[in-house]
Amino acid sequence: MRFLRPAAIVAKNDTMRIRMVAVPLIGTVEEVMVDCPTGSSWTVRVEPFALAETVVTRGLWDDVHGVAGDPEMSNFPKTDLSWRDAIRFCNALSEREGLEPVYQISQRDVPQPAPTRWRPHSEPELDDWIVAWDHGADGYRLPTDAEWQVACRAGTSGARYGRLDDIAWYVENSGGTVHPVRSKEPNAWGLFDLLGGVWEWCWDLYDPESYGSYRIIRGGGWSDPQWSCRSGVRRKTNPTASFDDLGFRVAQGAVSAPAVRPG
Repeated sequence: MRFLRPAAIVAKNDTMRIRMVAVPLIGTVEEVMVDCPTGSSWTVRVEPFALAETVVTRGLWDDVHGVAGDPEMSNFPKTDLSWRDAIRFCNALSEREGLEPVYQISQRDVPQPAPTRWRPHSEPELDDWIVAWDHGADGYRLPTDAEWQVACRAGTSGARYGRLDDIAWYVENSGGTVHPVRSKEPNAWGLFDLLGGVWEWCWDLYDPESYGSYRIIRGGGWSDPQWSCRSGVRRKTNPTASFDDLGFRVAQGAVSAPAVRPG
């Protein structure tokens, strides 16, 4: 897929505008991904793409959905969103801007477990959603796991792109609450809040054989310790789950080459 120039979004003010940043600024990169629980590693080729400067704000969310929100909260991250909510929003934003939606959504019937049967957390979820990614569409989408990591590191190789208190809201400085976007220092590529603030949904499945439809989340949140706010940390959760420290940012353009994780 060719690289797409980010579309200009006409908005009433900065809280309803989406600013796209071209990454990686150093061109195509080979990003090494590591799964800490298993110790396995693999390499993904990441092509240049565009990523939103911040996570989706309440102001942008409300504007796209045509609802009147609280102006004083418009520059705060939009949270309590499932992966499915994020997918729908990407399509809605694309349609509003006259772009071709990336995701094609359909549903299927799946057998339901008996309500009295206890299901362990590690049992794969049965997913009634089918989401097909049209790689030829020019609309907005979620970043892949590898794209997110490349964007977060911004050419660095360490766990963080700066001193944590300067770049992120986390448990030791957040005061137990979420904060407005852009209130901490950005990374070298001009991207804000990739660590701390709110966790961010990625496109990728975590481990389909073990966890079924669970999707990857990245970055750490305002209630997390330092350990969680590192560029290499990934977690997983149900695509229908939503939390007050979980949001997302949109991407656009070229996609990472497929990578096969070691079994």
